[in-house]
Amino acid sequence: QVQLVESGGGLVQAGGSLRLSCATSGSIFRFLTMGWYRQAPGNQRELVAIISNTGVTNYADSVKGRFTISRVNAKNTMYLQMDSLKPEDTAVYYCNAKEYVTSIRDYWGQGTQVTVSS
Repeated sequence: QVQLVESGGGLVQAGGSLRLSCATSGSIFRFLTMGWYRQAPGNQRELVAIISNTGVTNYADSVKGRFTISRVNAKNTMYLQMDSLKPEDTAVYYCNAKEYVTSIRDYWGQGTQVTVSS
C-alpha cells in the first residue's frame, strides 16, 4: 500500500518561505507524476505544481516564479519550496502521486496546513 506523508507546513508572515516535503513508502520511480495540490476553505482543490518522472515541471500561474517543485529520488521524497508567500496561499496542501498499472491510480497524503499572515 502506497503511503505519502507530508511535512513542513506552518504559520509564516507574508513574504516568508516554507518548504514542504512528501515522503513516499517504497520507490518513487513507480510514479508517473507527483504533485502538490491545495484547498482553501470554500474552494475546490487546485493543482499547484507537478513534476514528472523525467523531471519536467509545471506550475499554476498563481505560483510561477515563487514556488519550486523538486524530487530527490534517492530519498523517495518530493519537495515544494515556497517563497514570497502571500495570504492567498493559505490552504491545506496535499501531496499527490499518480501510478499507471492498467489505469491511472491516484494516491494522496493527509495534507499539511499552510497559513500566511498579512
